[in-house]
This record gives sequence, C-alpha cells and structure tokens, in this order.
Amino acid sequence: MKMDMRFIEPFVSSLQNVFTCMLGTPAQLGKPFLKGAMTQQVDIVAIISLSGDVIGSTVLGFPKQTALAIASQFAGEEMTLDHPDLPDALGELINMVTGSAKANLKGITASISLPRVIAGNSVMVGGPKTLPFVVIPFKSDLGYFYLELAVLSNEKSEAA
Repeated sequence: MKMDMRFIEPFVSSLQNVFTCMLGTPAQLGKPFLKGAMTQQVDIVAIISLSGDVIGSTVLGFPKQTALAIASQFAGEEMTLDHPDLPDALGELINMVTGSAKANLKGITASISLPRVIAGNSVMVGGPKTLPFVVIPFKSDLGYFYLELAVLSNEKSEAA
C-alpha cells in the first residue's frame, strides 16, 4: 500500500492554521521523511484515527516541554504534567487539526475517532506495516514537535 501524497497538504496547512490562529505562533515546516525502523521518540503523543474513504492515523508527537508550552498557550493557563486538563488540551489540538484537514479532503468522506493522548518516557507510535507513516517535523516558538501521517485510500470503500 502506498500513501497518496495529496493527503499530506491538507494536514500540514491545517496544522499551520491552527497554530497561527489558536496559539498565536507560526509552525515552521521541516523536511518530511518516511518513518522507518528508527523512529522519533517523544514524551507525549496525541492520536486520531480515520475511517471511511480513507483509513489511517494522525499523530502529534511532543517532547514534554513543548507539550506543556503548547497546552499552556492553548488553555490560557500554566500546565504541568499532572494537570488534569493537559490531555484534553492536546486532544483538542489534534482534533482541530484532523477535523480541519478532513474538511479539506475534497470528495472524500471520512470519520475521525476520539483523540487519545499517551504520555511516558520515549513514547514510540507504531502501526500496521501496511500503513507507511510520513513524519513531518515542525518548529515553533513553543518548541519542536512532529506530525506523523498514515492516510491511505480505503480500497474496500471504493469498491462498494
């Protein structure tokens, strides 16, 4: 299975719009690469799955300091790792990015899952080997982070 590169741009532009509008800071795009055996290890990830005409996952991965800075800016209050609203803030961020990107996938009908937020030391997100992930690094005034995408056309949906 191969990822259709048309699916990447809506997610990148959505993320950049959310950062500019909701966080008041631009997110600068780095050089994308395919996720291989060597993966980016982060401390906190927010994940949403897609189903329908497309299948896959959207992942935002953050070092602790970046996650705290982003969540604090987003919520308008200082966040700590044990703050009860930290997962909600990061979950809402991935929800906004994925929801906006989904709306910009022209001619595509898709549903998105509820967001999941996972925290730990050196968290790595894997997926089925049939779903290639594109890792897109970003840098902002709030820190660096990664957008990981695995979005493919659903052949079963197209056959129906």
